[in-house]
Amino acid sequence: MSTFVYVVIPTFNHYKDTLRALDSLGKMTYPNFKVLIVDNQSTDQTVALVREKHPDVELLIHPRNLGFAAGVNPGLQHALDQGADYVLLINNDVVVAPSMLTHLVAAMQPEVGVAAPMIYFLDDPERIWSVGFRRHPLLMEMRGGARGQMDKGQWQTPLEVDYVLGCAMLLSAPALRKVGFFDERFFFYYEDLDYSLRFQRLGYRLITVPLAQMWHKGSGSAGAGSAFRTFHMARGSVIFFRAHAQGRQRLAVFLFRCGSALRVCAGFVLRGRFHLLKSYWRGMRDGWRESSL
Repeated sequence: MSTFVYVVIPTFNHYKDTLRALDSLGKMTYPNFKVLIVDNQSTDQTVALVREKHPDVELLIHPRNLGFAAGVNPGLQHALDQGADYVLLINNDVVVAPSMLTHLVAAMQPEVGVAAPMIYFLDDPERIWSVGFRRHPLLMEMRGGARGQMDKGQWQTPLEVDYVLGCAMLLSAPALRKVGFFDERFFFYYEDLDYSLRFQRLGYRLITVPLAQMWHKGSGSAGAGSAFRTFHMARGSVIFFRAHAQGRQRLAVFLFRCGSALRVCAGFVLRGRFHLLKSYWRGMRDGWRESSL
């Protein structure tokens, strides 16, 4: 029998996206997988409609919104407890190619901890959203990723990356047991970058598999340009860079992030978005406090 994969999907409202994703996952050709919805106390019809239209899908419902990291960790634990060989953690606002999971599993090797598909924009199906990212050696920023490029067949074989995004990642169960779960200090944003670094530091490779394809809507639960997104982007960035910058990186990261903060704040002021300015500095303050504990 083929290896057993648990598909774990975090949800918070946006039931139409979730149902579309489940319809898509149900068409995958991989023969041995189960799906678990981890719901962060949706206030719309998500839970009821999943039960009605996809009765074979398991549900784990949290009593409140725990965010991404704390929300998905019980789902990852459940997958391991049920004997999963791999866990596919994937967003609810996606559409997958029928062969996606087959290609991801085929690319896995013992030294590979995480594999990601090629991700495209849902509303522009041949435009790339992510091929995974490399890491700047000094500033630790994401670079590359090919976002916005058209797919012209540039990539055919698996490629090494430094950062795999939480939008879709196939996790090896042995690696997952060794690395552990997501750091729950991250509520939303940067938890996937932190996770990528933790896998690499224990010797695991991260890859993107171009033949595995997926389309991503984006900016669903967080809301692009919202105070929520601004707060958690700022908060997560402080926790991440304070946790991982080492040696000579620390000064370079500190100076670069200060310059970035000034540019962000100037942009808010120029556009009259003072509520976002307040959210940004609240996030910076809370991230500093959290990373000092």
